[in-house]
Amino acid sequence: NWTIVNVISPLARTSNEDEQKLIGWNLTPEELEHIPEHWRSFPEPAASIHYLLGLIYIGFFFASIFGNGLVLWIFSTSKSLQTPSNIFVINLAFCDFLMMLKTPIFIYNSFHRGYALGFAGCQVFSVMGALSGIGAGTTNACIAYDRFMTIAHPFDGKVSKTKALFMILCVWLYTVPWTLMPFFEVWGRFVPEAYLTSCTFDYMSESFDNHMFVACIFTCSYVLPLFFMIYYYSQIVSHVINHEKALKEQAKKMNVESLRSNQSSANSSVEIRIAKSAITMCGLFLASWTPYGIIALIGAFGDKSILTPTMTMVPALTCKLVACIDPFVFAISHPRYRAELQKRVSWLGIK
Repeated sequence: NWTIVNVISPLARTSNEDEQKLIGWNLTPEELEHIPEHWRSFPEPAASIHYLLGLIYIGFFFASIFGNGLVLWIFSTSKSLQTPSNIFVINLAFCDFLMMLKTPIFIYNSFHRGYALGFAGCQVFSVMGALSGIGAGTTNACIAYDRFMTIAHPFDGKVSKTKALFMILCVWLYTVPWTLMPFFEVWGRFVPEAYLTSCTFDYMSESFDNHMFVACIFTCSYVLPLFFMIYYYSQIVSHVINHEKALKEQAKKMNVESLRSNQSSANSSVEIRIAKSAITMCGLFLASWTPYGIIALIGAFGDKSILTPTMTMVPALTCKLVACIDPFVFAISHPRYRAELQKRVSWLGIK
């Protein structure tokens, strides 16, 4: 019996030691400097969790690269789709494409169970995430404005190609500073989060400067774009309701069923369908980035103890999922794009 106990107990001790390992246990002091202390207080996750997340991101990567790649290819090479409005669509697809180009870093880290690509990989991941995330939000606001001008002011308010290109330039001039400031640590910084396989801006540090950075980037990259989206889409809904009401009243006075010609109805229907797809993407933006914004605000101003690594991984997943869904929303609701898909990639079976 004495021999058996001595054989088993070292195994038991090894098991207990493994269970007590914390996130970041195997990193050097230089690497630990870049990691918020909060995450280092949690146990190292099981290898199966890392592998599962890696597999999920592999699926996201291929779905997004395929879907957004099709959008970029079709919209940039089809003359019938090269309209001012679709310049915004191309930019949004580029942002989604860029967002998923960084996932190989996450996948590599996941299959190596941690901070495998180190500080350099973290910075690349964060820069691509900031550019694509803030760029996508601002582009969605531009799409809302464009849809409003097209539907509410169809004769004199449509956005010209020059204006659309200028707005896209403004999107990137607005986005780049919010990426460069934390990259050069002028204001804020990029750090690993959760299981140390992904990185984002630091929302855990207690300094006043960092709190101000979190508040400002939250306002400028989430609140303002969302405000413009809600404002313009609510104006579209109000305009459509009032316009339809006015047409019905006028038709009633003239004792006719409808004042719309077939061509007018068709054009209006196309614009409304495109607006619906844009509103859907606005909803997707809201659903994907709101949880992440809440996590950041809790980390900066709330009770950090409720933030677990697993909890923060869920909003990150929803952001990536939306980058996969956006191109398929267009495939469903954009008639001309769907027609081009049917012509060029008929094996997809899109009708």
